[in-house]
Amino acid sequence: MINFVLLISRQGKVRLTKWYSPYTQKERTKVIRELSGLILTRGPKLCNFVEWRGYKVVYRRYASLYFCMCIDADDNELEVLEIIHHFVEILDRYFGSVCELDLIFNFHKCPWPNFQAYYVLDEILIAGELQESSKKNVARLIAAQDSLVEAAKEEASSISNIIAQATK
Repeated sequence: MINFVLLISRQGKVRLTKWYSPYTQKERTKVIRELSGLILTRGPKLCNFVEWRGYKVVYRRYASLYFCMCIDADDNELEVLEIIHHFVEILDRYFGSVCELDLIFNFHKCPWPNFQAYYVLDEILIAGELQESSKKNVARLIAAQDSLVEAAKEEASSISNIIAQATK
């Protein structure tokens, strides 16, 4: 089971977190600080698995982001590396050559930062377990979500126009 997912920049800034196990806010802050220090200081030629607090942390660097997943000690690390790669491929397909800035400042797709990245992650994982391995299915579901958001924006805009005309 995946306990949590972290996306950390090379500078140690947290870009996305998803917690599947209960942690208090204080524990979360401590976990992020510990793992950031541990992963960012590792050499590029070292393996992508780290034993930490009785768990394994599997990470992989793509461009300027580290994608990290904490798993149980007896889980398969290679499967988790594949899940990370699957997540990155879907993000890349969605954003078109995804970069760190897409995850932070992508307001042209949605007014909330990271919304799409969380939505993609929620389509892939549920409760820390792999839900969907088909990139086509995830892309189809994300496109449906985007069309719902656009329809809601259009409806809100038309309601705003009606209210504005009525108050004149």
